[in-house]
Formats: sequence, structure tokens, C-alpha cells
Amino acid sequence: MTVDDPFKHSTLGSSIFYKDPRAALIWLEKAFGFEPSMVVSDADGRLVHSEMRFGDGYIIVDSEWADHVASPASLGGKNTQSVYVRLKDGIDAHCDRARAAGAGIVQEPADQFYGERQYRARDPEGHVWTFSQTVRSIPREEAEQLSGLRIEGWHR
Repeated sequence: MTVDDPFKHSTLGSSIFYKDPRAALIWLEKAFGFEPSMVVSDADGRLVHSEMRFGDGYIIVDSEWADHVASPASLGGKNTQSVYVRLKDGIDAHCDRARAAGAGIVQEPADQFYGERQYRARDPEGHVWTFSQTVRSIPREEAEQLSGLRIEGWHR
């Protein structure tokens, strides 16, 4: 039996763990434009689960609820993953918005050999976020020439 997902989640999402997930919800909305879609709290007001949407994707913003999950703030700033977000347009303005909200810009917006313009930003707890926008369609052969790399497979 197949049941439709009432929350209309995309095929793939990501969970991001924070020491202060409530502050993260506010900051992620202000800095990156994520929209809160669900916030679940216990009887004492502690956040138990939350979700945010961006375009057709979603993230779960959660606390350090077990020994095997942690914020980079608890790991000396180390990241074990980076969330990658595709923008349709306005990447430079998006970076300016993130910077104004206090994001540390790890990589300024720059055009890449594969046709993307990309920047990276660090949030207040140390998560590194990558934002990318297609600016030019480049064939694999040109990408190989520009990069000096051998590329197997390519976008269709």
C-alpha cells in the first residue's frame, strides 16, 4: 500500500544540528531565506523537531539530541557535511543578504569552470553552506579544457 506524503517532502532533504536550534530557525530565515514549515515543541517549550523549506527542498533543523549528532560549534568548528543549495537567480544579492545577517563568507561569489556561480557561507554555529546558480551551459569537453581535469559523465 502506498500513502502520499502529507508534508510533500522532496526526495532528498538534510538534517542540520544546532546547540540552539530556535536561534538557528530565526537566523536561517533572515540570512538565507529559508521558510519555517513545522516547529514541534515539548511541554516545556524545548524544540523537538523543525523543518524549513527552500524552493522544492527542505531541511530539518534540530538540536544535539544524541551523542552521535553535533553542531560544528561542539566540534571546534569542524564540518562533516555541507548543505548545497541551488538558486535560480540573484546569487550575489543572496550573498549580500547572508553577509548582512552575520554570515562569514568563506568563498566570495565566483564563476566556476563548469558554468556555475557559487559562494560559501558559515553560519553562527559553524555550518558551511554552499549556494550555487547556473550562469552558463558548458559542454563537458569545454569544462575539461578549462579545468585541466578528466570528467566522466556530465549533466544532461
